[in-house]
Amino acid sequence: MTILDRNSMQLGGTKILTGAKYIYLVAFFALLSGMFYPIITHSSWDNVISGTLILFVGLAGTVSIYTAATAEKHKKAYLIIGLAITSLALFLVYGAIGRI
Repeated sequence: MTILDRNSMQLGGTKILTGAKYIYLVAFFALLSGMFYPIITHSSWDNVISGTLILFVGLAGTVSIYTAATAEKHKKAYLIIGLAITSLALFLVYGAIGRI
């Protein structure tokens, strides 16, 4: 095999792993937000969908905070954006449970 063939095989493998990573995150967040509750009680799926979206907003905030810790440039901007997004996720959680 040539080097070009090996590189193209590695790129294909990383695309599959990246896709699997996101599918795993969606499945994990759906389970975490109570996917089985509407199945058992025959109720609405709205809470599961909103809970999953809130978890993704929180994930985006924490990824931005992690990027602030590891980045060479724009650390302050990543930190401010990460804290704002994480605060938004917390606000959405309180809104979902009816405290706001």
